[in-house]
Amino acid sequence: MASALAVPRPMVMADVAEIWRIERAAYPFPWSKSTFADCLYAAGYSNWVLANRDTIFAYAVFSVAAGEAHILNLCVNPACQGKGYGKRMLEQLLDVARGHSAETVFLEVRPSNTAALKLYEGSGFGRIGRRRGYYPGADGREDALVYSLSIPAPQVCS
Repeated sequence: MASALAVPRPMVMADVAEIWRIERAAYPFPWSKSTFADCLYAAGYSNWVLANRDTIFAYAVFSVAAGEAHILNLCVNPACQGKGYGKRMLEQLLDVARGHSAETVFLEVRPSNTAALKLYEGSGFGRIGRRRGYYPGADGREDALVYSLSIPAPQVCS
């Protein structure tokens, strides 16, 4: 279960060094440090960390526009995996999407990332396609599985 002390907050530039350390530990083909900086300032993405004062448990880069949202990167610190932090971060992203009136959330995931597949499928995402050779891989390229989730509009009390 994710720690009650871990709360989502917007990512800031001071987080990038730790995020990049986690990214390199989690992925064989990590995003660059400059990519995270660009996501913060140039791209206009919604960037989040799940953290307490001293520790970043998870982070995400998320795009929301024109009724759609796209999870570009959701990562849990490898030392913290299996404790609910990924689910908590995903819930945050879905709340943000609803707050921006997004109707559908999309993502791509490696078929080899079984933990992420379990998280997304367990959260109601359905597979809608495959992008051949999307990711770099140890033996060439790896496909991406494309998933989507329709999200209901927030309930309004009258």
